[in-house]
Formats: sequence, C-alpha cells, structure tokens
Amino acid sequence: MSGFAAEERSSGETKYKGVRRRRWGKWVSEIRVPGSQERLWLGSYSTPEAAAIAHDLAFYCLRRPSSLTALNFPSMLPPYVSPNMSPKSIQRAASDAGMAVDAAHMIRQETRATENVMSVDMGVETEPWDNEHHSSCGSWEKQGEPLSISVDDYLYF
Repeated sequence: MSGFAAEERSSGETKYKGVRRRRWGKWVSEIRVPGSQERLWLGSYSTPEAAAIAHDLAFYCLRRPSSLTALNFPSMLPPYVSPNMSPKSIQRAASDAGMAVDAAHMIRQETRATENVMSVDMGVETEPWDNEHHSSCGSWEKQGEPLSISVDDYLYF
C-alpha cells in the first residue's frame, strides 16, 4: 500500500505521535485537555495517517505550539484553525479531518480496484463513478479526474 503504509517499530506502534493501534487493526487517537484530567476522544480510523491528522489538529488547537515540528503533518494543518474553539468543537473538527483522510484513502482504493477490473475485462469499459452501478454512493460522477476530497471540506467552525 504505497503512500499509506506507516513504518512500524518492533512493538507494533506507528511513527506518528498520538496514535495507537487497536488489537483488531483500527487506528485511534485521543488527547488530554491541558489543565484538566479530561481526555478528548478524536476517533477510530482505518489508517494511521487519519488518526495522526486528527491528533495534529487537536494538539495545535489545544496547545498552540510555537513550532510546528511537534506535529505529524505540519503542512496539512488548515490555515484558519481558531484558538478560541471549545474542546467539543476541537473534537469535532479533528474527527472530521481524520474522516476526510480516511474517505480519500477509500476512494483511492476503490479507484484502483475499478482500474484493475477494467484492465482485466476483455474490452468491456465501465465508468468508475457511474450512478447506475454505484447508486448507494450518492450522485458520484466521473469528470475525467479522480474525486478529490480536501480536509478543509469537512471542517466546520
């Protein structure tokens, strides 16, 4: 799985801060609220990168580090993150960001699987996002390019 394969240490942990793997394979993230014993559950994800993005957003909002080197993916941090968000709002924004990363990953997997089926088919072409074959997905349409989902599409402030 190129691009999404996390390097793991011998103990099975990822290289991402604030991320751990459940026994059944899901990746989870949570963070403590500074100055309290409260923990914010940031979610359970299919990929370690999604959990890391959720942790980054929450870490940045809660602690406002002077340097972005403490983040897993500093370039993925939305520019309009507000320091005045409540812990519940931070939790929601972080969870939405992580889900957006997972959704993009699933779409890439579906696109690859469809391309593999199309290359195996003997001359029968199908459209990857044809509504007739994927009616449960909503109104997906192929526009010559793969569907692009941005983390920003899922952040509500």
